[in-house]
Amino acid sequence: MPQDGPSLPPVRLRSDAELARDALAAPLLTRAVRLARWAGPETRVGAGGELAEEQLPAAARELGLGDDEDGPAVASEAWRTAVDAALVDVRDPEAEDSEYGTVTAGENLALIASGSPQDVLGIWLEALEAVHADAIAPLLDDLTDAIGEDGEIDLGMLEWDPEAEAEFLDGVLGNLYLLTVADEGAAEQPVPLPALAASMIVPDDMGEPTDDVLEQVSDAMMRLDDQFRLLEPIGLVDYQPVDEALMAEVADGDGGPVEDDEDVSRYGLVRLTPLGLYGIRARMLEAGVDAPAVGELADKGADALLDGLGRYPEHTARAETELWLARREPAPAAAELLAAARGTDEGGPLRRLLCQQALSLVGPPAEAEVRAVLDDRELGGLARVWLAERGAADVPPPPESMIFWLSIDTLAAQLDAAGESEELRGLVEGLTGRHSGFFDAAWRVDHPATADVLDAMGRLHPDKRAAKEARKAAFKARSQRPS
Repeated sequence: MPQDGPSLPPVRLRSDAELARDALAAPLLTRAVRLARWAGPETRVGAGGELAEEQLPAAARELGLGDDEDGPAVASEAWRTAVDAALVDVRDPEAEDSEYGTVTAGENLALIASGSPQDVLGIWLEALEAVHADAIAPLLDDLTDAIGEDGEIDLGMLEWDPEAEAEFLDGVLGNLYLLTVADEGAAEQPVPLPALAASMIVPDDMGEPTDDVLEQVSDAMMRLDDQFRLLEPIGLVDYQPVDEALMAEVADGDGGPVEDDEDVSRYGLVRLTPLGLYGIRARMLEAGVDAPAVGELADKGADALLDGLGRYPEHTARAETELWLARREPAPAAAELLAAARGTDEGGPLRRLLCQQALSLVGPPAEAEVRAVLDDRELGGLARVWLAERGAADVPPPPESMIFWLSIDTLAAQLDAAGESEELRGLVEGLTGRHSGFFDAAWRVDHPATADVLDAMGRLHPDKRAAKEARKAAFKARSQRPS
């Protein structure tokens, strides 16, 4: 998993109990558990722990696949998962002349029935690691071609780089994770396989992809098709495979880029399941990636909450705040939020904006605490806004200096949160439209972000004259700042 770059958006995970149920329902783990319980003293395994070939038909029957021509292969895969997930314990041959070892129940088998949800998820993660290793292994046809006359595999002929294969698949899964958590509702939308392949191959600054790049995307798409077919039975993804007819076209050299009017589902569609989100996040955390989850701030102080919410999308920020408030009494929570919102540091404006949004979820029980900061230079403005929104009586009008300070503070918070967005452009235009002579007063505001805010207003304001006034005001603000 990639370890560099900014923190990922927070993910909303299901409860451990729900995820454990999903894990136990994953077809591959279900089959592995059945074979682990089926195995007995007479079960024989090879030197690598694989189920003896003559026992595969019986294992397939145990799985209800006795009449399926792929039954032995499915049973073999399920058995390998049972071994890798410690559902069975393989023992080497006891006698020197015996070619088979034996098996006993593994330490994890009992946990499947009696362990905690965390125990079950731990077993599932072990199974996932084994499937991931299978997914990056060389293709069977490549292995066959690389076997020499002596029966040994020529690794040089394979041209297989396990680290590069793992990095590519992890990059694809990371991109799929990011697409899933970035926007509300995205978790329900499958992603076309060509888009995932292209995300790893086509450079961001490339306009029209070259034929060579398109060929690489096509090859990667076919490889990902094989890999997602392996990853689906463990419950990581929901996957609609590439159309077999399309694969034949690609093999014949007739397959090309996706046309606008073509059914994109023919090229494969993939979606991370809720269990898959949990699994990919777990692997990211193991690799040192900062992959937060909604609810991680619920037991921390208001300072940690407000600092953390600054990187959260709106829908997850609200969910995180609701969880934080649910564990506290309204009045003390409001007081703690207001105290954490103070500060003239660079992050202060955004903290105050997030504090105001959090207080909107508290409601009337916070009124006494909000009124207590009406005379506070940093908090008095947001306190009046909060009280006015609730129709509170006896709210003193703010002095003019507080109005301008709050205006600069609010614009600084919006700049920090979303940059020079269209929303901020509208806010700038509306603010200067309501306050004639805004820039004559604004440059005098003793706020650390005054000059930067006025600079941004100069870039954002659609009226050239107003934009020029904003730039002149920014220059005055910097001129009066102590060196």
